[in-house]
Amino acid sequence: MKEKKNVTFNDIADYTNFSKTTISRYFNNPDSLTLKNQQIISDALVKLGYQENKVARILANGKTEFIGIIIPDLYYHFYSEILNQILSTYEVFNYKFLIFVGNKNEETERRYIQELLAYKIEGMIILSHTISSKELSGLSIPIVTIEREDRYVCSVNTDNHMGGYQAAALLARHKCDILIHINSPASEDVPAHGRLSGFSDFCRENNLEYRIIQKEFGHDYKGSLVQLQAILDDLERLYPGQKKGIFISSDTLANVMLNLLIRKYGTLPEDYLLVGFDNSPISREAVLPISTVGQQIDRLAYEAVRLLVEQMTEQKKRKPVSLDKPIHKIIPPILFRRETTEHS
Repeated sequence: MKEKKNVTFNDIADYTNFSKTTISRYFNNPDSLTLKNQQIISDALVKLGYQENKVARILANGKTEFIGIIIPDLYYHFYSEILNQILSTYEVFNYKFLIFVGNKNEETERRYIQELLAYKIEGMIILSHTISSKELSGLSIPIVTIEREDRYVCSVNTDNHMGGYQAAALLARHKCDILIHINSPASEDVPAHGRLSGFSDFCRENNLEYRIIQKEFGHDYKGSLVQLQAILDDLERLYPGQKKGIFISSDTLANVMLNLLIRKYGTLPEDYLLVGFDNSPISREAVLPISTVGQQIDRLAYEAVRLLVEQMTEQKKRKPVSLDKPIHKIIPPILFRRETTEHS
């Protein structure tokens, strides 16, 4: 059987009676051709059975159509879900992705960034909190962050303050005796800190008794379980018989707390109400669906890629225009009421 010949630019030029330069322009700058000539070349590619050589194109123009991603871990369901949503944008923007998991190790992440740059990525999306935005802004490519400190780079975040406010308001409507927010320690320049401030603001404005509990939960189930068990034991000791409304900073941790309560009582007791944050799949798939402040994860992912693509497209121009200051997009949260608050 005769081996099929690879179709070259010369073959396309001979077939269409265009020059090789015109064929090259079709692939690299199609808008420089008339629509009629674009159609002639497009039809020729189909007739000739042309398959684009991506490696050759990268070598020719230095553009890989790759975006790098660094995420902290895959334990928290928010990260796995937003990664899934980012990857789905390929159908819209035609960019591919190289992904590293940083595990909160600063030097490891720096090494990953250098490796990504060696692959000639055109831009990067960062969800990890380890490296400062000031350091990231010094890289030679566009950067967009999601839900992390972002003073010097473009970002897409949820309105976390609104989310914390919504969670407290929901628990207050159910006449809880004590409102409790459980979160990891976070500086004020991290978006997730807004969950704490929004929760506290609502409680203070409405003269409600509340408590903030901040712990390092780690990035695995065992560490989370130990910390949340200790918190639950403390709540049982301090507030016996009182109706406790608990807002936890992620659905992943809310699900661990829910499991601890069900293991102890066989169900979610009447004196416990539980709200998570994210609207990640675990909130819907838990043994009791968890009420949650929903980040619009699909929108966060889409807007992050779109914002990055806009910058990368600008960089490809002959005279690119730099941003005067970083762009920060804020996406509103959506409250989902499920069985962990509506069970009564």
